[in-house]
Amino acid sequence: MKVIMIYDQIQSGEGIKDDHMIPLGAKKEAVGPAVMMEPYLKKVGGKVVACLYCGDGYYAENIEEVTRKLCAMVEKVKPDVVMCGPAFNYEGYGKMAADITYAINERTSIPALAAMSKENEATIAKYKDKICIVETPKKGGVGLNESLERMCEVAKAMVDKEDINSIISKYCFK
Repeated sequence: MKVIMIYDQIQSGEGIKDDHMIPLGAKKEAVGPAVMMEPYLKKVGGKVVACLYCGDGYYAENIEEVTRKLCAMVEKVKPDVVMCGPAFNYEGYGKMAADITYAINERTSIPALAAMSKENEATIAKYKDKICIVETPKKGGVGLNESLERMCEVAKAMVDKEDINSIISKYCFK
């Protein structure tokens, strides 16, 4: 199972909290949370083939362009699944993750999911019935490893085209 991760500037390691204007970029290796996910990905036969990233401020000012380019990059690499997040409690990244997940699901044949904490209430309310949003702790909260494992389990179910309702009801916002 080939996986693409989509991150903001913080999770990609390309910037800090205040570097919102990092342009769209890519790395052909696991970085950020994807490194921590490797044991869970192995359990489901997964491997990160690329990490795409963009500053949440750059995204907010260039929504159509970034969305179009991210969807094109996903189509070019042809992963089995895309994971946007974990966005934790970062509001800008949470919105970007949900928007991009929705766009990938609508514009490509590749399934995508988002992951964030309950603090992203407005984004969750807008998207919970349209995309899979795996619940994570807020930044620094307890339970990160469990939520990373759950992201991998949901991704695998999506790729296998299983009936994902039971796994969604356990791990995703409803």
